[in-house]
Amino acid sequence: MRFRRRAGLDPGQVTDVRGRRMAGPGGVALGGGGLGIAGIVVYLLFTLLSGGGGLGGQLAPLDDQQVGVGDTPGEVSEECRTGEDANQRQDCRIVGVVNSVQKFWDGVFEASNRRYPYVDTVFFTDQVQTGCGVASSQVGPFYCPRDQQVYIDLDFFDELQSRFGAGGAPFAQAYVIAHEYGHHVQNQLGVLDQIGNDRQGPESRAVRSELQADCYAGVWAANAVETGLIEELTQADINEGLDSASAIGDDRIQEQAQGQVNPETWTHGSSEQRRRWFSRGYEMGRPAACDTFTGSI
Repeated sequence: MRFRRRAGLDPGQVTDVRGRRMAGPGGVALGGGGLGIAGIVVYLLFTLLSGGGGLGGQLAPLDDQQVGVGDTPGEVSEECRTGEDANQRQDCRIVGVVNSVQKFWDGVFEASNRRYPYVDTVFFTDQVQTGCGVASSQVGPFYCPRDQQVYIDLDFFDELQSRFGAGGAPFAQAYVIAHEYGHHVQNQLGVLDQIGNDRQGPESRAVRSELQADCYAGVWAANAVETGLIEELTQADINEGLDSASAIGDDRIQEQAQGQVNPETWTHGSSEQRRRWFSRGYEMGRPAACDTFTGSI
């Protein structure tokens, strides 16, 4: 995945709080039975983004403190200005992906006479205060519907690479970001509100929402070059995205973490399902192709 060298980046869509210690009320750090980031990301990710109940209810309140409000301290605001910067630096590359993903969805919403609300991705280290509570980096990348921000500790990609052999390639990282913004789109369309307590199981609404976000990531990939920021996507890039989708399938993570697979506790879908729905989005190139809530998945 290469960015156009002279394309302008908008670092204002990223809030960089890396290196800051953000011990919120209660200082809650999430644990996963020693499974590490990659081992618990699938289970905890959905619980956090589900809002009411779930992880959001377990974490300490923020007392109206939030991050991700357009401030962009640190290196990102000064160093991530062009597509060439995105080709050279990981954090600038994520800025470029955020810009491209949001530009695409802005166009989709505009075509339907709707307004797409741009939101930040927050870079953090160790833990961060969010509208859903205090989250540690162990959660992995996540979207918080309460403050409508995407959060990521960039070290997640190193962990994903070391544990599952995926996540190190540029487009693998882009897939993760595009998936999280898929949740933001769902939030605008009211999809997340419809999940309710149906949060586990191979046919659950939780799994269906995650597979739809995978499909939305594929739709963006199909249109990424047209956003004007990305110069080209090759089949090798798409394969990297497919590998990452497989790496964080419920069955694969459960097999590694506990030596057995229990579909009744799935929250994100199997490796095969995640690959298939990302592929469907990429091949069809239209959000309408991502109806995971009708029929079998």
